Formats: sequence, structure tokens, C-alpha cells
Amino acid sequence: MQRTVLISGASRGIGRSIARRLLKDGHRLSLGLRDPQALRGTDLDVGTVLHHAYDANDPASVEVWVDSTVRHWGAIDTVIHCAGILHRTPLLFADGDEQQLDELWAINVKGPWWLTRAAWPYLVTSGHGRIQVLVSMSGKRVKGRMAGYPVSKFALMGLCQSMRNEGWDKGIRVTAICPSWVNTDMARAVTAVEPAAMTQPEDLASLSSSLLSIPNAAVPFELAMNCSLET
Repeated sequence: MQRTVLISGASRGIGRSIARRLLKDGHRLSLGLRDPQALRGTDLDVGTVLHHAYDANDPASVEVWVDSTVRHWGAIDTVIHCAGILHRTPLLFADGDEQQLDELWAINVKGPWWLTRAAWPYLVTSGHGRIQVLVSMSGKRVKGRMAGYPVSKFALMGLCQSMRNEGWDKGIRVTAICPSWVNTDMARAVTAVEPAAMTQPEDLASLSSSLLSIPNAAVPFELAMNCSLET
């Protein structure tokens, strides 16, 4: 079945890999990008891919993106949330670092909330809506001294549960995807795990593709994966 898919954070990393895979699968894509010109001339610059400006900090840009997608494709039945940021804000953060907490909350939690809310009527109308959210293992446990980032991801897991409860009877299925380290720019500073030993963005793209191919009765709510043993 061909789907019409909104993907945030598709200019690089996991989002870009998912977009490439779903394009190969034959789906119609609408990519929300900070710079809508960022993918011009790439393999994602084709007729079945719409590039649109999107700012996770701006609810108005969400409405414009969703409305433009519906005008262009006539429907939306899938939303994949890949946009996110990482700040290593500790519990005892320094004076002046509170802005990092505001950014984590705005982009990692409120951004997906606004986008889901804007697309919701179209997901309901489709009768087989799907939502995938790149959460992180940091939404399930806290390691080390980071506080701001995992707190935002725990909140995002709660949002996923709320989406699932609200949409279940309307045929909407939600999956929270929770990898540990993924070989992307966000993990460049990690030294404990070699890049080749991390989960690869293409692995997550394959999972995303499979989730769209199975019936509603088989869609898992949560996919958790580690690239190294945790005790």
C-alpha cells in the first residue's frame, strides 16, 4: 500500500535514511526541513518527495507544512518524528544553562506534539494512520550525569503513550523506536563504542519500512535496541 508520509528531521542522519528507504518502497513523502533547499540535487529531489520549511520551535510552521502537504498529495496517513537535539545538561547545571532545558523541551517534546496534533484529523480520516517516533533508550533509563536530555525523552515516551491511547479506536498505531547509540553526527563524540559497532541509520530505516508493511494487529508499541550490553 502506498502511503503519504510526513518526516521531520529528514535532512540528515536517521530521518534521511528513513526517507530514502520509504522512497524506494514507493511511498509519497513530505519532508519537513529547516532549510527546504538542503536536499536539492540529491536522491531525495524527485517528484514523489515534497520539500517544505519546518521549524520545530514554531507551531505556525507546522500548520503550514501539514496544509501544504494535504493540498499537494490530498492526504496524510503516516507521521515519522525524527527531529531532535542533544544537550548534555546535568542535574546541577550552571547558571545561564536553563536555555538548554527550554530547547530540549521545545524540540524533543513540544515539536512532536504540535506536529501530531496538526496531522491528527488526516490520520483519523485515513482509517489506518501510523505514527513512528524516534525516542531513544534515554527515554527508558538514565545513564551517567545527563539530566535534561533523558528527561525530555521520558516525556516523549509519555506523549507516545497518549497518542496510542487517543488513536487506538480510530485505527492509528504508534511505535516508539528506542535505540541506544546510532552512527550519526549526534554520536560523533562517543568513544565507548566504535561507529561500526553502533546501530546504523539504515538499520532503523529497515525497521521503519517493516512497521509500515504489517497489519494494525501486529504493530508493536515499542522497539528497544542496544548496540552494547547494558547491565
